[in-house]
Amino acid sequence: MQKKLPPVRFKTILQIDVPQARNSKHKAIVEAIISDLDQLKNGSAVRIPLTELGDSKANVRSALNRVTRNSKRKVVTAADSEFLYVWNS
Repeated sequence: MQKKLPPVRFKTILQIDVPQARNSKHKAIVEAIISDLDQLKNGSAVRIPLTELGDSKANVRSALNRVTRNSKRKVVTAADSEFLYVWNS
């Protein structure tokens, strides 16, 4: 005798349609910063105009921090009224 299961409560989708990566709105700018950092000479910093961040300086710094922390990479950031500066630690 088979046990009767309760009805399914949630909608289902095909696995192929499930998002496989978290693509945040900061992905493009963070990838660009990381790429520039990979090519950076010792003693240099990347200078990014705040107008090119696409979001607040704090939000981009947070996204960059998450990515670099997950990849065990150490970077330092600073900012003034016009630019965000990032360099390898």
